[in-house]
Amino acid sequence: MLNSLQDATDFKPEQNRLLSATHEEIKSGATTDIYFINTRDVLRSAGLLDTQVTAEIFTRTSGIFAGAGEVLELLKDKKVKIEALSDGDTFNYKDTVMRITGPYGEFGLFETTLLGMMSSACAWATAARECVNAAQGKPVLCFGARHVHPAIAPVMEATALKVGGCSAVSCILGAKLCGREPSGTIPHAAVLIMGDTLKLAKVYDEALPERVGRIFLVDTFKDECEEALRLAGELKRLDAVRLDTPGERGGVTVDLVREVRYKLNMAGFKDVKIVVSGGLNPERIKILAEAGADVFGVGSYIAHAVPMDMTMDLKEVNNKPIAKRGRFPGKIENSKLKVIKDI
Repeated sequence: MLNSLQDATDFKPEQNRLLSATHEEIKSGATTDIYFINTRDVLRSAGLLDTQVTAEIFTRTSGIFAGAGEVLELLKDKKVKIEALSDGDTFNYKDTVMRITGPYGEFGLFETTLLGMMSSACAWATAARECVNAAQGKPVLCFGARHVHPAIAPVMEATALKVGGCSAVSCILGAKLCGREPSGTIPHAAVLIMGDTLKLAKVYDEALPERVGRIFLVDTFKDECEEALRLAGELKRLDAVRLDTPGERGGVTVDLVREVRYKLNMAGFKDVKIVVSGGLNPERIKILAEAGADVFGVGSYIAHAVPMDMTMDLKEVNNKPIAKRGRFPGKIENSKLKVIKDI
């Protein structure tokens, strides 16, 4: 762990590497703000580094809580007590979402790190839950890995799955960390290389195991309805067709979904589901669900959720209520807090 300003000065990261932090660097304090290192030197010199304190974390918005597991992992070897909301709990403006009690030197260094963990996790969980609610019981798949740095893609997708309520995720590591298998279909690139959607589907059916869903894009070369009916009529097994029509051709519209559903039903393919993707948000999910879409692949809306402004304040020093001007001294109670780590 970086214990002093000299440690931070001497710290030399490995060269010729990806810019993302390793787990060891995060746990060492290398991703914190430098002034928390300065603080350690100052408090140590005054004999106050291990002053007993209580810190509380709150946000300036409402949402779905997530991220406590990573904070717990970060501080698991520290002599602190942690109280927090449970993953999936709702919170409102200025609610206390976490409380940490113990010697300041045990956890103060990691303020930046733990706030960042919860800031992003709560945002992703909230965005995912909004999509899940809009889908009214129909599955929502998180396809957001391509919209964020790969170092955090597994965190985002695992949060969307475990806390946000998504049915599945596409990122391999994100799914595996949750004890699940990743979910996905096949990209336009494969269809373009093969030269024909039906030909691609037949080779796919022969090459991949039965457990992999037979879901194919139908917007690459032909009219979506024409291609959907062509596949349904020729393939031995077709679980779903996927509509991912680009914005240049009007995107996936309510009328398109209705037409595809109607024509599949009329041709006797009522069991073939419709998966939609491409710039989905809760509003679009709701109207597309009503039009007949069965499954929703969401990427950017979840991945681009604005991180929530998390703040950590000291509320007690040596068991005495205290706070900076503008904040209320002492603990701000929240009956939802549960002890997740004790000293």
